[in-house]
Amino acid sequence: MKLTDWFVKPSTRAFLSEARKTPDYSLFDLLHGYVYGRWTYFYISVGIGEHPWAKRLAPLGKWFKRAVSPRRKAENAEVTMGTADGYHGKAVPLETATRLVMINEPVRVPDLEQVIPYKRARSLILQHPDHIVALDCPCRVARENPCQPLDVCLVVGEPFASFVIDHSPDRAHWITPDEAVGILKAEDERGHVHHVFFKDAMLQRFYAICNCCSCCCGAMQAQRTGTPMLASSGYVAEIDESLCLGCENCAEYCQFGALEVRDGLNVVNQEKCMGCGVCIGKCDFEALFLKRDESKGVPLEIQQLMSRAAG
Repeated sequence: MKLTDWFVKPSTRAFLSEARKTPDYSLFDLLHGYVYGRWTYFYISVGIGEHPWAKRLAPLGKWFKRAVSPRRKAENAEVTMGTADGYHGKAVPLETATRLVMINEPVRVPDLEQVIPYKRARSLILQHPDHIVALDCPCRVARENPCQPLDVCLVVGEPFASFVIDHSPDRAHWITPDEAVGILKAEDERGHVHHVFFKDAMLQRFYAICNCCSCCCGAMQAQRTGTPMLASSGYVAEIDESLCLGCENCAEYCQFGALEVRDGLNVVNQEKCMGCGVCIGKCDFEALFLKRDESKGVPLEIQQLMSRAAG
């Protein structure tokens, strides 16, 4: 080990190197990203109000928001930035999540404006996409009685995967793309939603796929209380009434409360539906399917995005 590695880990230097290449990535963003990546569990537990210090640190959180907002407004006086603009997830069906962890080549799609409907953090840039880490979910770890298993957050690509391994070695481990697919399928079977997460402080790009349950997930908690941190997949669930028996099995698994049985038939609340597709596999009668809904935004179709970027 080099002497410098005792003071600054190689993954930290890699993060700094990428930060210098990232447009509009300030020193403030860099410090924010380091704190978030280095002390993720503390950061998340305070953010979702589960840490004993959460109330004491609330004034600091308000100061932080005030400190960030004026700077971002100054960049464009006509644009107002909200919390979700810098930290958000996009719901994706199992098939899309699987494709993301099976990519075997670098990806550079610098602006997903139509796909990711937020003002910041909407780039898909993958270096060494086969470098994947399974991380104990910070949201689950923070809860008193969390859903199991814990190691279901997938950190994808560099410099993020190595940074997480270096700074949270007791909570993370390397996995292969095939093992990542196994985690995704198991979580899908449990009825948990796949969210592709982006964060401004994490180089303004995609960095993780989280498998979320409404009882533990901080982003879903924020969504319910009025902070729109989650974007639709671009699809909605549809029901073939000729096949539906109104058994309610799919409704029990819906994390967004978008399904309910009325007069013996299942009904989809399309406003609540995020098009995650979890309900599809829970119907023994194949009465459910996903349908494209243009009002819900553009799907994250990775192969199409890669082809468009290459062309």
